Amino acid sequence: MKFFIDTANLEQIKEAQELGILDGVTTNPSLMAKEGISGHENIINHYKKICDIVDGDVSAEVISTDFEGIVKEGEFLASLNPQIVVKVPMISEGIKAIKYFSEKKIKTNCTLVFSAGQALIAAKAGATYLSPFIGRLDDISSDGLTLISEIREIYDNYNFETQILAASVRHTMHIIDCAKIGADVVTTPLSAIKGLLNHPLTDSGLKKFLEDHKKSNS
Repeated sequence: MKFFIDTANLEQIKEAQELGILDGVTTNPSLMAKEGISGHENIINHYKKICDIVDGDVSAEVISTDFEGIVKEGEFLASLNPQIVVKVPMISEGIKAIKYFSEKKIKTNCTLVFSAGQALIAAKAGATYLSPFIGRLDDISSDGLTLISEIREIYDNYNFETQILAASVRHTMHIIDCAKIGADVVTTPLSAIKGLLNHPLTDSGLKKFLEDHKKSNS
């Protein structure tokens, strides 16, 4: 399973990259605003900085909601760096644009997905990635992980190449559960990735090893 980090914070991206397990980055306008980044030129420069840090795909989101606008923005974003994946909303105009981009060999990430039907349409259009928002489904007492399972079954039935990118991942167990049911990618805050490192028995075991080593060398 691929690990993407969901942030626009360059220091967190660097830290994740230095771990040696980072496969890509996802961003959106909200994450950009959180880092105080505004204005077209500043946002574009920030995407370039992210691409300089990581080796893998970097999702960059369009703002337009009409076909012509999505295509114009998407083609510009894709021209910035081969790592850029154009992030397109799950709307009819977005699906038309995803089909267009797929024919032009431009990578896409279909975002704001909340149903298996939406996932099927996106795969038919040729999306590179599909982003089901599992945490937001959990927030309304629906089961985001069940959605991942349904999409996995559908994609396997028909050998769709679209990768399931589990988004809105809130905590470490979301990552483990997504891995169990076959998500191709998770995008998550750095804290959830680092949470995978932790176990109290590891801490106590290391402490004991170091204490014993100190005794044997005193």
